[in-house]
Amino acid sequence: MAAAFAAVRRFGNLLIPRLTASSNLGLNLRPMSAFTQEEASKASPEEAPGHSYESLRVTAAQKHVLHVQLNRPEKRNAMNKAFWREMVVCFNKIAEDSDCRVVVISGAGKMFSSGVDLITACDIRYSTRDSFFQVKEVDVGLAADVGTLQRLPKVIGNQSLVNELAYTARKMMADEALESGLVSRLFPDKESMLDAAFTLAAEISSKSPVAVQSTKINLIYSRDHSVMESLNYMKSWNMSMLQTKDIMKSVQAAIEKKDLKTVSFSKL
Repeated sequence: MAAAFAAVRRFGNLLIPRLTASSNLGLNLRPMSAFTQEEASKASPEEAPGHSYESLRVTAAQKHVLHVQLNRPEKRNAMNKAFWREMVVCFNKIAEDSDCRVVVISGAGKMFSSGVDLITACDIRYSTRDSFFQVKEVDVGLAADVGTLQRLPKVIGNQSLVNELAYTARKMMADEALESGLVSRLFPDKESMLDAAFTLAAEISSKSPVAVQSTKINLIYSRDHSVMESLNYMKSWNMSMLQTKDIMKSVQAAIEKKDLKTVSFSKL
């Protein structure tokens, strides 16, 4: 994929939701609170302790938010052996970090990466208008083998388009990516895209981690099961959710008109 891309991921100990910014998905976000906007604008990155890599750079963007940057701009952030090894180590550490609620993923330089696999694994995807996406493997005698062929049909919901992209390796430009649902928002440049990604990350991180995580898990379950199965699963899941104090804390905050950023929610 060319140009800039960023991804935001909601983390827990089980599953990892993500927001990616590289192409534009039409995601309508409600206005952020003044507190959330202020927090998002204070993203002065500090190196995250315990994260030292050859192909990645991990910084603490803001409270509860980590920024994972693919850091091989001179190689178009191509996924080499170090990348695959370090990505596993990095995200295993993040999954065990109870203080991290959201992860923003982006690429250093002008390219996000030379693959679509990571993009389709993300929950929310943002992009710049000069981006393009490409399932390139067929041009080098391979079938895409790291999840693109499995996830892309479910992401864009158009098997004919997926087949076309995978068989021909043609470029999908940003406007088409937005129209097809591969991304939710488009931005004129990388700076404005990352600003939007961090603002969204701040908003997600202000919610109950248990509520966000359970929402993600049930969305994934519903994607792969029938409506009745998903309803039964949701019922069982919410019964266990009642064991946390987050529901009462959220209701109390609403009654007192407090910002959720001020609430101490349960950790995952």
